[in-house]
Amino acid sequence: MKTSVIIATHRRPESLRRLVAALAPQIRAGERELLIAENGSAAPTVLDDFGLPHRHLHEPRAGKCHVQNLALKGARGEIIVCIDDDLVVGDGYLDAVEEFFAGHPGFAAMKGRILPAEDPVAKAGAMAPYLDLPISDHGEQVCEVTGVLGANMAFRSTALQQVGPFDERLGPGACGHEEETEISARLRRAGFRIGYAPEALVYHEVDPKRADRERFIRIARERGRCRMVHEHHSAVAVIGRNIIAWTRLKIARAAGASKARIAREERRQATARGMFDGLGG
Repeated sequence: MKTSVIIATHRRPESLRRLVAALAPQIRAGERELLIAENGSAAPTVLDDFGLPHRHLHEPRAGKCHVQNLALKGARGEIIVCIDDDLVVGDGYLDAVEEFFAGHPGFAAMKGRILPAEDPVAKAGAMAPYLDLPISDHGEQVCEVTGVLGANMAFRSTALQQVGPFDERLGPGACGHEEETEISARLRRAGFRIGYAPEALVYHEVDPKRADRERFIRIARERGRCRMVHEHHSAVAVIGRNIIAWTRLKIARAAGASKARIAREERRQATARGMFDGLGG
């Protein structure tokens, strides 16, 4: 088996059906397999019959990393692709993933390209800076990067066998975030390299309901707390980070900076506050 595709899904039945429909023509028996890792719903999502053999793992309790790790245990591919359910993939997506690993043997993991499926400003207007979409765009050339992004990532199975599965303390349904950051750090510590693959392109749904400042700041604060779960930061460093973030935001507001700049500084400050929250364990 060359490639295993794992879709992590949580209460997005229509999005999941659309993604599976797009992937179905790309799954070739004996070469590629599809595993659906569903968590946090009372019953598995009922999918249309695409004539597509697949395995559907369902875990009623919330926990993306837990059910994703169950899928990893059963995956047979040399390449493990992990994508989220709120994406749209093109016809040649899996070809591009396999060509990336074949053409770049020095990379053990892949950060795919993620662009918005629609114009964020047209969908969310002035609140677009608060959408917090997981966009990944380093240009048109393959390059080395420090980490993967959970919505569109892939690994050589041999690398995962060496560093281990996702940290189940992290991610949606647990701490909330940072699972891809943590596994990226483990890969680098083990001597593996991570590459950006511009041709492995997906488009992320643009949901205007996500353009909410309160949600944006809450998520950033959660990320900061999650960071303290898997990284060590001294109290002095965290306090210093908070002072810097507060100062930057105050300067940006005083200078009449753009809403996009203000949003970036608000995220920086909320993340620092989350790290401070995490000092107490």
